[in-house]
Amino acid sequence: MPMIRETIVTTLNEEGKVHIAPLGLIAEEGGWIIAPFRPSATLDNLRATPYAVANFTDDVLIFAGCLTGQKDWPTRPSTHVPGAVLEGALAHAELAVDYVQEDEQRPRFHCRVVHEASHAPFKGFNRAQAAVIEAAILASRVHMLPREKIERELGYLQTAVEKTAGPREHEAWRLLVEKIEDHFKHAPPEPR
Repeated sequence: MPMIRETIVTTLNEEGKVHIAPLGLIAEEGGWIIAPFRPSATLDNLRATPYAVANFTDDVLIFAGCLTGQKDWPTRPSTHVPGAVLEGALAHAELAVDYVQEDEQRPRFHCRVVHEASHAPFKGFNRAQAAVIEAAILASRVHMLPREKIERELGYLQTAVEKTAGPREHEAWRLLVEKIEDHFKHAPPEPR
């Protein structure tokens, strides 16, 4: 299995409007593969403007916020490709699409790194941050995964949040759990 790095990806639409989305990028020699699901704004934007910025951040509230409707986060223009850098990024990589491997569900945009920069130190891992990232992945796939699996995994992850979270991790966790609970309130019952 390839290494996947959870990032915040920024892309531009045809009018130059920034779109911010959490995405796991697949590592490959000299770059990254962006594989957005169909349909998505990221997919449309990469077709319109074949550039992206991978923003590396430890602020899990941005991941949770993007998945729960908060899409406006401070950015500044990137320097080597058309795009935007997330103000909260510890580092970023500016990417240019070299080629697209088409797929019915998730086309793969093979990107080379044009420029990289570091902005702030990484101060270490936090178990609650990792738990929130895992919960964000569950929340993004709530329509594809069985309820039992999601609830079991959230139960396991909650321990890390309770033991190691700071205020931003607690808020991110709350947003994601509410999104998942809301989905199940309105979803038809699963067949038994």
